[in-house]
Amino acid sequence: MSISETQDEIIEEFSQFDDWMDRYSLLIEYGNGLAPFPESEKTEQNLIDGCQSRVWFTCTYQDGRITYNGESDAILVKGIVALLIRVLSNHTPKEIVDAELYFIDQINLREHLSPTRSNGLNAMLKQMRLFALTYLSISKE
Repeated sequence: MSISETQDEIIEEFSQFDDWMDRYSLLIEYGNGLAPFPESEKTEQNLIDGCQSRVWFTCTYQDGRITYNGESDAILVKGIVALLIRVLSNHTPKEIVDAELYFIDQINLREHLSPTRSNGLNAMLKQMRLFALTYLSISKE
């Protein structure tokens, strides 16, 4: 599934709820579905700067595709981590770098986050793109 198709799927899932409390519940559900994050990976090196909560991201690069793994100690932020992983994992570095992430605005996520959480979202996206840029320069896609 392409990045755009995944974003459209998320927009559709969120459109089923008018109330933001229901949307927050959906985010929490996404977070609860994240793959386990090894304690050994909860290091300073994997910690995302700029997040109010503690957020860790790692990635692997195999067969030309990046797979992200992440975790947060805040349940709502963990849901945001899950959304970002769902959209960007298992794609080539070029696809990730070139992606326009419109789903965030389409589901009105940013406007329902505190300024510090919004800054954290930007920091997570920046780190994910930096990973992709690194592998893009290595792979010379």
